[in-house]
Amino acid sequence: MSQPIIAVEHVTKQVQDSTGTLTILHEIDFTLLPNQSAAIVGASGSGKSTLLSIIAGLDTPTTGTVRLAGTDLFALDEDARAGVRASKVGFVFQSFQLLGNLTALENVMLPLELQGRSDARMQATEMLKRVGLGERLRHYPKVLSGGEQQRVALARAFVVRPALLLADEPTGSLDFATGEKVMELMFDLNREAGTTLVLVTHDRGIAARCDRQLQIEAGRLVTSAS
Repeated sequence: MSQPIIAVEHVTKQVQDSTGTLTILHEIDFTLLPNQSAAIVGASGSGKSTLLSIIAGLDTPTTGTVRLAGTDLFALDEDARAGVRASKVGFVFQSFQLLGNLTALENVMLPLELQGRSDARMQATEMLKRVGLGERLRHYPKVLSGGEQQRVALARAFVVRPALLLADEPTGSLDFATGEKVMELMFDLNREAGTTLVLVTHDRGIAARCDRQLQIEAGRLVTSAS
């Protein structure tokens, strides 16, 4: 049997507020195999985005850990976790997170350049063509539509061929029709790349397209349906 790409083990996240200790996540456990897709679903404030941040190693759990391709993320220091993210993880955010002073091509080249890749320009150009933006390489984010910006973000995420893609409400800033097109492209790219996909969504239709649905209620994993 394949080794899990993601193993979330007894993850609890607590913070202190004026009323005392607030538990955001409580004893979360699940694994995902290579090429699987999973949707994290639940009401606003249920802990979905916090869980995604912990899976990425961007936030730290109070107890428990996350193993990415067998590596215990929280046995590493922040620099080492950043290195793991750079080599194994792609991100797509609701707010696109493109750098406004870089062109579409430069935004997609950036993660490859950080890896020291000499073919960054060629690979980024090909990926932008794949997402239908071959004519927009030298355009800056401010002149691109929301759908085009999200396609640049998809190209940036997939160009490094990550083992894991994390997406946080990827259609939340888009109208319905544009969101549908972006999600179709995301699932197509995911199949082509053989990536494990974890996405946070309120959209039950999007969630239903994933292999598994991880239902979070008040910080607890209440179902892990296939």
